[in-house]
Amino acid sequence: MYQKHLILTILIFTTLFACQPASEESSETEQPALPNIVFILADDMGYGDPASYNPESKIPTPHIDQIAQNGVKFTDAHSPGPWCVPSRYGLITGQYPYRTQLNWRERALIDPDQQTIAELLKENGYHTGMVGKWHLGFDNIDWSNIPADQEFRGGPIDQGFDEFFGIHASLDIPPYFYIEGDRAVAPPSDTVADNQSEDATTSISGAFWRGGDMAPGFSHEEVLPKFTDRAISFIESHHAQDATQPFFLYLALTAPHTPWVPTEEFVGTTSVGEYGDFTKQVDHTVGQIANTLESLGYTENTLFIFTSDNGPVWFAEDVEKFDHRSTASLRGMKIDHWEGGHRIPFVAQWPGKIPAGTERDDLMGFTDMYATLAAIVGDSSSLVGKDSYNMLPAFQNEATEPIRPEMIIGENVVRQGNWKFIRDGGGGGLGRSYGYQGQEAAPEVDELYNLAEDLSETNNLAEEQAEKAEELKALLPEK
Repeated sequence: MYQKHLILTILIFTTLFACQPASEESSETEQPALPNIVFILADDMGYGDPASYNPESKIPTPHIDQIAQNGVKFTDAHSPGPWCVPSRYGLITGQYPYRTQLNWRERALIDPDQQTIAELLKENGYHTGMVGKWHLGFDNIDWSNIPADQEFRGGPIDQGFDEFFGIHASLDIPPYFYIEGDRAVAPPSDTVADNQSEDATTSISGAFWRGGDMAPGFSHEEVLPKFTDRAISFIESHHAQDATQPFFLYLALTAPHTPWVPTEEFVGTTSVGEYGDFTKQVDHTVGQIANTLESLGYTENTLFIFTSDNGPVWFAEDVEKFDHRSTASLRGMKIDHWEGGHRIPFVAQWPGKIPAGTERDDLMGFTDMYATLAAIVGDSSSLVGKDSYNMLPAFQNEATEPIRPEMIIGENVVRQGNWKFIRDGGGGGLGRSYGYQGQEAAPEVDELYNLAEDLSETNNLAEEQAEKAEELKALLPEK
């Protein structure tokens, strides 16, 4: 009798336990030990475009601003150069771009023996994917004749990325076609004519692109939505395959670089014309990626970074027309060596690791991502020869002293604390070459600024502080 009661009791408890709903913890996605990393790089977005950097911005950027609120906003972050190619080189390799020739049309710029951030992460267990604009060259390509069986060697697939879907360069540089892995999705067998907006302020503003070869069915307007969809697909497919493996997604947008081609949903939604509408669409993309991470339970264990590759193409004419300062109070724009050319918005969130609402004025740049990611994964074995500093203490708001002693930008700019030296002048020439106001050529003289007192770079101290100017000039590479 006792045995029957014991068996009945066990059966009752077993049944009750089996019928209990799964705990909240067991229903969540099992997280990898290391954080997922999402790095979104906008193309030609100005320091003053996000409202979190410029309260007077005329462009709504709620999703970018939310990252700043949830994490850290860096106010003294810089691209490795004032245009696309050097910025990407510095980011991917952790080395200053002056260390190589930037002849991206002729060859793959990253040497086979150079360790990249993708290789660093892949070797530490990450699934790595890139979507978007490469612009670091491929080997043995005749850009005027690309057959259907052309292999694209030396690009993302050979530099540590498990997956790649994107384009070879900017969206105004032909030929226009997609690459998946190391092959063209469809070769550029059709052609397209030059294009420009009717009311563009300059010849390189608006919906501007150069005519040339194009793949059948390729549409400039569809590129940003397609890249967004492919980035989301990468995250979702990774989750379905192995949610416990960490992933690295590098999403290199072609926007808001020209051509400014917002989709119909965004046309006319800002007071800043095509540029404002396109920038708002970029912010929407950021929101779509953030929502995907949230829906899959990844947000809490993801380092999510948003930044821009350099300053904007935003002329004095655009400021007059739209009453919007894309670089806020900074002088210059893309190509220029003044702050507007290379000081960029840089925000990051990582719940539990980066305190919400943090603002840092640390001097930092894209080359520092290599050492920072190496610190996150606990692998410093390949830092020799890198121009990279571990900025993780700044990300986590723990650094109390400057981490970087100085930084070289391009090959003619050096920062040391609040001092900035520019060799041979800060003007890059876009305003002079394309602006209708006929700007005179800036004198090619050395410039020295104390940015703590003169962030807009209006008072050249090179003669007054000649000794400091020579001291900084000596840090630059030889011409």
